[in-house]
Amino acid sequence: MAEISAYPFIRHLRAEPTAHVLHYRRGSLARDGAGLTFWFRPIHTAVAEVPIDDRELPFLFHARSADFQELTVQGAIAFRVTDPRLLARRVDFAVDLASGRWTQAPLEQVAALLTQLAQQFVIDELVRLDLRTILAGGVAPIRDRITAGLADEPALAELGLDVVAVRVAAVAPTAEVDKALRAPTREAIQTRADEAAFARRTQATEKERAIIEQDAANKAVAAQAEDERGRLAARREADTIDLVEAARLRAEREHAEIQAKVPPEVLLALALQQLAGGLDELTVTPDLVAPLLKKLAA
Repeated sequence: MAEISAYPFIRHLRAEPTAHVLHYRRGSLARDGAGLTFWFRPIHTAVAEVPIDDRELPFLFHARSADFQELTVQGAIAFRVTDPRLLARRVDFAVDLASGRWTQAPLEQVAALLTQLAQQFVIDELVRLDLRTILAGGVAPIRDRITAGLADEPALAELGLDVVAVRVAAVAPTAEVDKALRAPTREAIQTRADEAAFARRTQATEKERAIIEQDAANKAVAAQAEDERGRLAARREADTIDLVEAARLRAEREHAEIQAKVPPEVLLALALQQLAGGLDELTVTPDLVAPLLKKLAA
């Protein structure tokens, strides 16, 4: 926006470097250029200010696919003025000489033209394709279609406009259609998740069963080992008893054999000796001693 300072009978204008100013005096172009500053008398002066910096125009289009599905296309168009004189003759960029503001809304007219052209290219592109093809292709085909269409549009050249870039941010169906399209994929993902959870539970159950079976097997092995130890201990005890009993029997047998070889009189004497060792007093009669003496004498 131009900055205009008012003084008695005269005024001063100062424009930004990104604005091209056209100064008309008595209907003739007196000067034009970017970032001008000059004095003028408002009574016979007209001024137009055309921005020459890059401008960005956001857009939001509604279109329909070949299978009659509503779509929303969102993006932006960057453009610039390449011929300010030509545009100023086609669109009113005149400024108020008191405030420096535009008397009309020229940029809105330019934006409306660009929007209508871009929307027509989008509609022509989407009406040939079904919804799934459009969504599968993404934003690139639509962006390329708008870019190519605006580059070949003669109306822009006649206005002195140049499109710098076209960006398409999103191509989306309605919320209901989008939800319906996402449902099969969402259900497939949920099914895979359920299958994975079931597999994990099955694996956990199998591991738990294996642990229980291993624990039972360990207990069985321990019980079997305990029984085996008991049998070995019993066998050792039985073997010990057998050995002791066999030794006792051998001793008794040997003792019996020894006794069988000793004369009766000697055995009687030994018996008396043992008996005497356990008595405080013993009475020996001649009847008892006589036979023994005869044997000893013999």
